[in-house]
Amino acid sequence: MDNAIYLVTLVGTGLVVAAAFSSLIAFRFGAPLLLLFLCIGLATGVDGLGIEFDNARLAYFAGSLALAIILFDSGFGTPLNALRQAAGPALSLATIGVIITTGIFGVAAFYLLNLSWLESALLGAAVASTDAAAVFFLLRAGEIHLRERVRSTLEVESGTNDPIAIFLTITLVEIIAAHTNPKADALAANLAVGFLINMGLGAVIGVLGGLAIVRLVERLNLDHGLLPIFVLTLSLMVFAAAGAVGGSGFLAVYLAGLVAGNSDIRAVTILKRFQDGMSWLAQIIMFLILGLFATPSQFPAILLPAILLGLFLIFVARPLAVWLCLIPFRLPRPEVAFVSWVGLRGAVSILLAITPLLGGLANGRLIFNVAFIIVLVSLVVQGWTVGPLARRLGLIVPARLGPLDKVELELPGSAHHELLAYRVAPGSPVARGERIPRWARPSLVLRDGRSMRFQDMGRLTAGDQVYIFVPDRYPRLLDKLFASRAMVDPEDADFFGAFAIDPARPAAELEAAYAPGLTEAEQKLTVAALVTERLGGHAEYADRVMIGPIELIVRDVDEKGRITRLGLSFEPTAPVARVPVFLSAGEIADRIAAIIRNWRKPAQTQATETKPDETAPEPTAQKAASES
Repeated sequence: MDNAIYLVTLVGTGLVVAAAFSSLIAFRFGAPLLLLFLCIGLATGVDGLGIEFDNARLAYFAGSLALAIILFDSGFGTPLNALRQAAGPALSLATIGVIITTGIFGVAAFYLLNLSWLESALLGAAVASTDAAAVFFLLRAGEIHLRERVRSTLEVESGTNDPIAIFLTITLVEIIAAHTNPKADALAANLAVGFLINMGLGAVIGVLGGLAIVRLVERLNLDHGLLPIFVLTLSLMVFAAAGAVGGSGFLAVYLAGLVAGNSDIRAVTILKRFQDGMSWLAQIIMFLILGLFATPSQFPAILLPAILLGLFLIFVARPLAVWLCLIPFRLPRPEVAFVSWVGLRGAVSILLAITPLLGGLANGRLIFNVAFIIVLVSLVVQGWTVGPLARRLGLIVPARLGPLDKVELELPGSAHHELLAYRVAPGSPVARGERIPRWARPSLVLRDGRSMRFQDMGRLTAGDQVYIFVPDRYPRLLDKLFASRAMVDPEDADFFGAFAIDPARPAAELEAAYAPGLTEAEQKLTVAALVTERLGGHAEYADRVMIGPIELIVRDVDEKGRITRLGLSFEPTAPVARVPVFLSAGEIADRIAAIIRNWRKPAQTQATETKPDETAPEPTAQKAASES
């Protein structure tokens, strides 16, 4: 018995260490880290080193708890401004997009596999949602500086689409296990009612649970070492309570994290660090267990149709669902194309594919194997190409800040102040004499091993360590002041235009100088208001607007999203690949209007055409010649 305990502990910790070590390879070569986790699990499973693990209930239980931890951390780290910015597109993809993907993929699965219509829809529901862990890692580990709108849309979608996919999957498993064959209208009605109840209860419990977590943390004076464990336990209680009353536990735990992370919760720095580590551990354990549960020797029998379904999901089902969901929003075609491509499948799809086994379905193992292969295809095909595609579509923007050395220190007993430690970087604004704002209170400076008051140090120099008291939720202006200049790639040297233009100047000056063809109403606006209007009411860093012969580029915005710096170029400085599909609603309307104008023009020309010898005035040159 003792030897068994030691052996299990040795093998388990060895797998976690191997998975953690593989992260170095992934960060170094840009490989999909979650694919490495899965491969480690496969290599040590029954067809690898021979470790047998065939407990579907234990795999589903461990995977569900790990997913709850990941979703709470995802919600905790999602700022409200990102949610507001991407709420429309992301929530449309997370709800309607999952349903459309399920339907389109289910049709293909029905014709490629020996499954019924309900079983095909079940497989489609299992692989319909994107994986939050895969998306977050690829966008973060690859150091891809995407436009904020695109990044926020992908992160919010991947964090909110799991509950819908889980509801569809579990509901279809229950219907198939009951051996009923409901009519389409009855099935749709049951799904709609069950969805509203499931999501409604999950949302209510999640919001109330998040508020309760914040209140308990503020009221109880817990030790800092115990506080993160207390918060994590409360989040799992919210998850379990929502599921126990028939709600979506996964939606509840995500919303609880969202509420707690965007409130004035105490010790937020400590909580973020602890939850980041727990989220990594949850991902490793979940992928290793799912890899161990798979049986690769069963894959060859369904390998070809599974690969075809994986490619169909990547190139047809997901892009079509994204395009349909994003038609109402004025997103450029390259952004829509990128969102459709970064729809990676991961542990959630494999976890949901276990539910048919738990339900005792005859084709449960077939559905699980096909879903597992689809996840592998997604991670291989899409995981390796995210960075190159973003560059190809012109979605990469230069970094806003250069290297920054900052440490956030939590103040004991204070929920509304923080202590920041900055190291002055060479070439940073403060090293060049820029003043620190009044709301920040520098208290101590370390220089050459000596500590002195800030007031006695004079001008800050490179290498100084500065300790500053700031209010919580402090503006990110301090980061800009203490960061060194960003190193701009030579290819991006002209990204923001060769000339600077004052955003507060009237747009009429642009018309007078460059004649871009502005309307009278547009000439009455400021240049910043003109650019914001052309961008649909919201401007962000690195946005671009073509106006006649000139291009205006947003160089910076303030905390409220107002344009503070603009660049001007006479030539497009960042050519964007033209994607032949993914037209937005605005582009569709413009093209229809152009077709109507072109259709009416010949009729108007024919109606107004007159004989030259009757009404046409005599050319000036000919008239002068005749008079002479």
